[in-house]
Amino acid sequence: MPEPVAAAVGGGPATGGCACGDHDEPGLSELDTRVIPHAIRHATIFGALEGLTSGRGILLIANHNPLPLLAQLEQRSAGKFAVDYVENGPELWKLSMVRN
Repeated sequence: MPEPVAAAVGGGPATGGCACGDHDEPGLSELDTRVIPHAIRHATIFGALEGLTSGRGILLIANHNPLPLLAQLEQRSAGKFAVDYVENGPELWKLSMVRN
């Protein structure tokens, strides 16, 4: 039977980030909802939003005005995000969504 392998977790003082080696670029990360399957779209968006720290945000790209999503966001996280339309249709909508 193979010996168990110990894995170091953390490894130093907390820096508030992960250890994946990637770093966030300045500005908004794009989240293009057109390529996310409909069955998991809202859950994916909410997961991305919940992972943001204060002052960080996403640029949400959609092929329709995401009013149902915005209503859900208001119910779930009232006042936690600043939402601004960057592009408002008629074929493409882009919204800046930044955690307060």
